[in-house]
Amino acid sequence: MKLDDTDREILRMLQADARTPFSEIARRIDMSSATVHDRVGRMEEAGVIEGYHATVDPKAVGYGVRALVGLRVEQGREEDALGRLREIEGVRAIHLTTGEWDVILRVVAEDTDSLRELMFEGIADMDGFSRSQTMIVLGTDYEADGPPI
Repeated sequence: MKLDDTDREILRMLQADARTPFSEIARRIDMSSATVHDRVGRMEEAGVIEGYHATVDPKAVGYGVRALVGLRVEQGREEDALGRLREIEGVRAIHLTTGEWDVILRVVAEDTDSLRELMFEGIADMDGFSRSQTMIVLGTDYEADGPPI
């Protein structure tokens, strides 16, 4: 789907707050609510808009530790290993990468004891991984969801 400037402006508003009523978006871009509704519907059907999500602060729900985990996957074990990683509750993202690590995980844990348990009793015990490195996130200076529109 080819996006025009109006589509991009609608997307920017929805990325900032997916609960923005179509009437408010329409008012801001000087367009009818029905037209905004139609444009959003087309972007949903085309797969440009994949869904609407609540952004939850991990700390507010008891996950005070965030970490990035680099993993080296043994040849031929990729699909099995990735499938098992998806089943671990604390794994929030699985990125397939080039370079030193085949996979980089974004994980959350309640505390460092829980992170240790996740690593040593969850991930490190799995067959298919030959090496790992865990990096605790001390803070985040900047993070944006989705692509720049």
